[in-house]
Amino acid sequence: MRIALFVTCLVDALFPRVGQATTELLERLGHEVVFPTGQTCCGQMHTNTGYAREAVELVRHHVDVFEGADVVVTPSGSCAGSVRHQHAALARDAGDDALARRAEAVAARTYELSELLVDVLGVFDVGAYYPHRVTYHPTCHSLRVLRVGDRPLRLLRHVAGMTLLELPEAETCCGFGGTFAVKNAPTSTAMLADKMRHVLGTGAEVATAGDASCLMHIGGGLTRLRAATRTVHLAEILASTQASGDRTGIR
Repeated sequence: MRIALFVTCLVDALFPRVGQATTELLERLGHEVVFPTGQTCCGQMHTNTGYAREAVELVRHHVDVFEGADVVVTPSGSCAGSVRHQHAALARDAGDDALARRAEAVAARTYELSELLVDVLGVFDVGAYYPHRVTYHPTCHSLRVLRVGDRPLRLLRHVAGMTLLELPEAETCCGFGGTFAVKNAPTSTAMLADKMRHVLGTGAEVATAGDASCLMHIGGGLTRLRAATRTVHLAEILASTQASGDRTGIR
């Protein structure tokens, strides 16, 4: 299968290893991954902060870039949720029904990584090896917008060498929420403290999730605590093999 990678702003700018891991994983499974170089922000942050007019132009660009792709994958439940649940609505609210229809067509072919692996490719065991104690945080957008359910956990349970530890109150938000963490810093910090307490209580070496944004928030808090637990994206774990070695910095 030929799969277009929608890498997202955050991965491109701050966590490039996540995009590389997504590509390595899918290529190992026998698929061709292409990277449309014209891609930019999907407009989620504009939409969520009230800049709908500006967001529509980003939707138009996103559609132009990915319209020719048979399948689009993104290592982000948040951005996949924006494409699937915001793009067409934004275009329609702007009075551009033609763009809305095009956006709906692209959205129907866009998947978060675990969705693509489980629902489209029918894969649960991706041949990963990751000899660490890991706990999984289901991010809000993947849980409530995309409803990925236990797909990431089903993939993680097949990772050789790994001990998967249940995270207490896993479905509680970590407190990031994009600009929420800036505009409501005290509340965000309190929510993060609860999440870190639960993560550290598992005794895990690694906390994983399908969104780099939430991992950035949790990881930043853990670093400030000088905790031994690190955050690693789901794609990086699934891309790890005995042959490739541990590229996540966990020993």
